[in-house]
Amino acid sequence: MSPPSVIKSDAAVNGIDHAGKPLFLLEGSDLLANGHVVLTDVPDNVTVTPSPYLADKDGEPVDASAGSFIGFNLPGEPQSRHVASIGKLRDIRFMSIFRFKVWWTTHWVGSKGSDIENETQIIILENSGSGRPYVLLLPLLEGSFRSSFQPGEDDDVAVCVESGSTQVTGSEFRQVVYVHAGVDPFKLVKDAMKVVRVHLNTFKLLEEKTPPGIVDKFGWCTWDAFYLTVNPDGVHKGVKCLVDGGCPPGLVLIDDGWQSIGHDSDDIDVEGMSCTVAGEQMPCRLLKFQENYKFRDYVSPKDQNEVGMKAFVRDLKDEFSTVDYIYVWHALCGYWGGLRPGAPTLPPSTIVQPELSPGLKLTMQDLAVDKIVDTGIGFVSPDMANEFYEGLHSHLQNVGIDGVKVDVIHILEMLCEKYGGRVDLAKAYFKALTSSVNKHFDGNGVIASMEHCNDFMFLGTEAISLGRVGDDFWCTDPSGDINGTYWLQGCHMVHCAYNSLWMGNFIQPDWDMFQSTHPCAEFHAASRAISGGPIYISDCVGQHDFDLLKRLVMPDGSILRCEYYALPTRDRFFEDPLHDGKTMLKIWNLNKYTGIIGAFNCQGGGWCRETRRNQCFSQCVNTVTATTNPKDVEWNSGNNPISIENVQEFALFLYQSKKLVLSGPNDDLEITLEPVKFELITVSPVVTVEGSSVQFAPIGLVNMLNTSGAIRSLVYHEESVEIGVRGTGEFRVYASRKPVSCKIDGEVVEFGYEESMVMVQVPWSAPEGLSSIKYEF
Repeated sequence: MSPPSVIKSDAAVNGIDHAGKPLFLLEGSDLLANGHVVLTDVPDNVTVTPSPYLADKDGEPVDASAGSFIGFNLPGEPQSRHVASIGKLRDIRFMSIFRFKVWWTTHWVGSKGSDIENETQIIILENSGSGRPYVLLLPLLEGSFRSSFQPGEDDDVAVCVESGSTQVTGSEFRQVVYVHAGVDPFKLVKDAMKVVRVHLNTFKLLEEKTPPGIVDKFGWCTWDAFYLTVNPDGVHKGVKCLVDGGCPPGLVLIDDGWQSIGHDSDDIDVEGMSCTVAGEQMPCRLLKFQENYKFRDYVSPKDQNEVGMKAFVRDLKDEFSTVDYIYVWHALCGYWGGLRPGAPTLPPSTIVQPELSPGLKLTMQDLAVDKIVDTGIGFVSPDMANEFYEGLHSHLQNVGIDGVKVDVIHILEMLCEKYGGRVDLAKAYFKALTSSVNKHFDGNGVIASMEHCNDFMFLGTEAISLGRVGDDFWCTDPSGDINGTYWLQGCHMVHCAYNSLWMGNFIQPDWDMFQSTHPCAEFHAASRAISGGPIYISDCVGQHDFDLLKRLVMPDGSILRCEYYALPTRDRFFEDPLHDGKTMLKIWNLNKYTGIIGAFNCQGGGWCRETRRNQCFSQCVNTVTATTNPKDVEWNSGNNPISIENVQEFALFLYQSKKLVLSGPNDDLEITLEPVKFELITVSPVVTVEGSSVQFAPIGLVNMLNTSGAIRSLVYHEESVEIGVRGTGEFRVYASRKPVSCKIDGEVVEFGYEESMVMVQVPWSAPEGLSSIKYEF
């Protein structure tokens, strides 16, 4: 791809005046940021080089000169893996993202180098009242090497630099870590990623891409409904139940269970469909690109000459008009165990034994990893990767499939010994995948999954624009803890919220499916409603909570999606919302004209350093209290920022209680939540209607979880206000005086006025549910 424009600069940046000097300096053995010590005891072999870049994709200035690259020279023979200190971190709080599983990352906090976890992908150091800025530390790729952070000796911040292959060695690194400083932690991350985008030129930022259309549709995934027993009749019944219940899906995702797979012990033409329990399928390998017999044997009821997956896909879309997209699941290497060597219609493959790096050996034990390591991967060499994806994806496109969920992505680093190391192997595979997606799925028809590592973010996101940002939704704890039904749900929220701070620069965050009948279903639904990503469920056929689903789904199968992606509020960056027993998770997002704040009590379980796994912390299960205010919303974010200049008052609408609170910009609202409970707060700037002196603020459809997502247009006139609304239900606004009249699409309608809120019932206006409400004062 062509790189963005590059401008070199030494100007003062990012709200910090450094008089043209580099913001990061090595002074003796201290690393300074804006004159403040951030690392001490920096070894003599460490180098700090100011960044020369100041550009984004359009050539617009970014605060790049607030950054520097860190490297080091290592004595002795070149090696394939090095662990080196870049200095000691003490008494500065940090937040970080680390890999707790091979596939998945999560949030972690501390205040010294020894608190850092292995396989850490990003670190942000807290600012201080005396002028120390926020500092981002980002491990990078350099040549054929990839880096991550880990704890060193005596509070050292250790950088692990590894190629993944004993055949690829090195000892000199100049740009293996990028550091960036600023006064705004959100802008800090954004600006740093723009610099790295120019520096590496191997990926595209989310703002350069368009996510697939499924992000605006309600979806149903077959996984928890069927596991491996998924079949055409079951899929049809599942869609019909949702349609009949008034929540028609726009996306159907056929998960694992549709492919032709087999065990090595079976004849090569025998499909191993006796696997019905999740986990049993993982030793299996792909036998052919075509679907298994369950879908091959489908016969269209409209024409018995029309058979197979193509007929099924066509019939499903023909019968259910809201179903615009049908996706299917596959692993990056075809299947969990890769391809079956010798399968007559597949590209050549060989069994490669996965090898876990020392860092991965310290992650949580995982069934998928155990199975894969035991059986090996039937691996297609990188020079055949194009042929492999072409064969698979051309077949899927031919039968009418619109996109794919690509899973088990971070397997490549375990297979790279004989293929030039992890970086070169990833480049080859992701290039082939990107080419195929561009050719067969409109360049964006992908959900990336099990992809939480910087190899993928830096190398696999040229086209892919949607990806999972949390571990799986677990109905129960797979380890057998009966309390996991509850504490695992809080873990999921925290994974998604904090991971999005990093991953949201590359991919639209996908918070995963959930089940509407789960004991914590409403907890999940609230987070999905304001996540800014797709909303899809994995309900068993006929087992739905339609009252809950109708708070998420429009009658046409679409959703009310936020304008941005949900992130933790800045006062929660360096806190522990999982196991300190007191911190509430707060997240924010933007709708078109309002902000939204989500408060969640996630306390009760999470990562344990001693056991190296997620587990229950029952002593932390408490009722928690927090405060919030309009400044918890980062109004100046995304492509459509909301100006709150000169706004002196906000209308805060609490979803659960349906109460309205008027607030100044800095007025705190106290919230108390029991375990696994939530509150959603719409934050709407109050405006004066000039000709009538009425104070006015839109709220939205109060029957929808993303209440203000229904507001599509807002126009203030001399003595009236017009609002374009999408959806149906009870629409409310704040008005300091009762309107003279209220009209919907030009027709006068009845309305209520209580507690300074105007309430009107909005009918569904086919085909897209768009209505216009006019309030006259």
